[in-house]
Amino acid sequence: MSVTIALPCVGVKDTACLAVCPTDCIHPTREEENFASAPQLYVDATDCIDCGLCIGECPVSAIFGEDDLPVEWQEFVEKNAAYYR
Repeated sequence: MSVTIALPCVGVKDTACLAVCPTDCIHPTREEENFASAPQLYVDATDCIDCGLCIGECPVSAIFGEDDLPVEWQEFVEKNAAYYR
């Protein structure tokens, strides 16, 4: 299981979620060289423990649990996964 970062993060990339993630599975961070060019932040489903801490921390409500992701944003599951390939 994992959470997904969706459309509200695009162009915003607020990093509040990074501070609460216990597994450091959200990237890119501000320290990574591709931070400026990345359109959004992404969750690594392999490392995510589905704790949900990031969901409440996101100021633009861009992070969703598996069952809460709006249908119109389902493609963001693949976008998050593709970032880590």
